[in-house]
Amino acid sequence: MAKARASKTITPKAQVKKLPAAGRKLKIGLVGYGTVGRSVAKILCQDTAGPLVLTHIFNRNIAKKKDASLPAHIRWTENIADVLSSDVDVVVELIGGLDPAGDWVRRALRAGKSVVTANKLLICEAGPELVDLARQMGKRLEFGASVAGGIPAIIGIQEGLAGDRLHKIAGILNGTCNFILTKMESSGTSFDAALKEAQQLGYAEADPSADVDGMDARAKLVILTQAGLRLRVRPEQIPCRSISSIAAVDFMYARDLNSTIRQISLAEKTVQRKATSTRVRLAAAVQPALIPAASLMAHAQGSQNIVTATGEYAGKMIFSGYGAGGDPTAVAVVSDLYTIARSAGAPPEALPGAAETPDEVSGDFTVPHYLRFVVRDRPGIVAALATILAHYQISIDALLQKPGFPHSALSFVMTLEACDSAVLRQALEEIAQLDFHVEPPLCLPIFLD
Repeated sequence: MAKARASKTITPKAQVKKLPAAGRKLKIGLVGYGTVGRSVAKILCQDTAGPLVLTHIFNRNIAKKKDASLPAHIRWTENIADVLSSDVDVVVELIGGLDPAGDWVRRALRAGKSVVTANKLLICEAGPELVDLARQMGKRLEFGASVAGGIPAIIGIQEGLAGDRLHKIAGILNGTCNFILTKMESSGTSFDAALKEAQQLGYAEADPSADVDGMDARAKLVILTQAGLRLRVRPEQIPCRSISSIAAVDFMYARDLNSTIRQISLAEKTVQRKATSTRVRLAAAVQPALIPAASLMAHAQGSQNIVTATGEYAGKMIFSGYGAGGDPTAVAVVSDLYTIARSAGAPPEALPGAAETPDEVSGDFTVPHYLRFVVRDRPGIVAALATILAHYQISIDALLQKPGFPHSALSFVMTLEACDSAVLRQALEEIAQLDFHVEPPLCLPIFLD
């Protein structure tokens, strides 16, 4: 985590566990021996010359899970108390979810142990609280693996960009959605067909809603907003929209606009300073969007992730790669363990500014927009749409219509000049009442940067 700014906060000596003697290895307790846990154990046990030693593994059904290839000194247990009451220095939590993971992480910190976790839901819901608890106990909480797996986005933002003032975080944070959309883009297949292939290949769950509807990416965006923009935000404050409404024809129109479509997670911080007050606004959303074909995000293929952080001084920094999977995520976990080892257990202060709550949180952006209509063709349709848009002071930029569609389900696209998405929503509510629609209009923001 980033080194904290100078502070007069002092951790009571009684709460600070004695640091390991020089040369002694940090003892690691692993909670969860699934895909990531196995990879973490493999890396730790192969690196015998390093500063870390795996001493405990907790998992249910040890009789089935126990791995005879690991060193004999490791204690395997089905009782979490065996880990929490042991002499391990760091607990690695890899079971996921909020309960019982949250309780066990709190108990580990209160027992004087540092914690490394890959649990995005827990950090999304309780990250600032847990960082504060770690500070109070003189321990560390590291969560670099909770976003983008093996991509060092969190540590890069918190440490590598600690000297900057970040105001924008954006990215492709869900590999499942990126696989589906790039499959639709490259092959012209439907959303349903691309989703089915993603499920067959193991990229998507049987119930893919957390991915395709944006909740998974939203949890990661909350963590990045806390880490990079230093703002506390709740998941329910950030709107998310499904990619399921995207059709193959949208990629055809996007190509004509020299663009493509990706699920974009975006959080932007603005600060309005007046003589007697300062007002902080956060605009954040997870949604499918048009982006320029020249954008680096447009080149993220398959299950790749990408995170960009834009600051006042350094400009835009980019982190990208294949973030998911056992080995990449395990690398991030072990890297967090090395961070703790290098710090010699020195307690971090709370994430700088993490407790700051924005005065306003909104999902609205003032950007150009893409509107795709499917209508029963008749004279006056474009005039009717233009009249409503003009009433809301929204200007049409371009009109596109590809040939070959039947008059009973005619597809065409309008692009709009930059307008407030909240105002556009009001216009679309009126437009939706018109009687020529075959299906609801599709509205996507166009992010030019």
